[in-house]
Amino acid sequence: MKLPIHDRVLLRRAEAMDKIGSLHIPDQARELPVRGTVVAVGLGRFLEDGGRIPCDVQEGDEVLFGKFSGTEVEIDSEKLVILREDEILMIVGRPEKELPF
Repeated sequence: MKLPIHDRVLLRRAEAMDKIGSLHIPDQARELPVRGTVVAVGLGRFLEDGGRIPCDVQEGDEVLFGKFSGTEVEIDSEKLVILREDEILMIVGRPEKELPF
């Protein structure tokens, strides 16, 4: 199992759209999606007193993040994105669980 350190989150980027209706989008014009699924979550951010604040996101959450956020990495021949939790803008879905808000 891969576990990011501290408040980092590993996620799988949503697939880019190839078509809008019947219009084909060329590779050069496709924008990277800003939606992804959380694959792994670190244990949380350290406080000055040695305590730790756990991350709000959980494995399986669908999230929105900034277009240029994070770093693309390849793990076990899969392209993933690693970023800090504070780069995540919104949780848009949580499988089989109610969101706390």
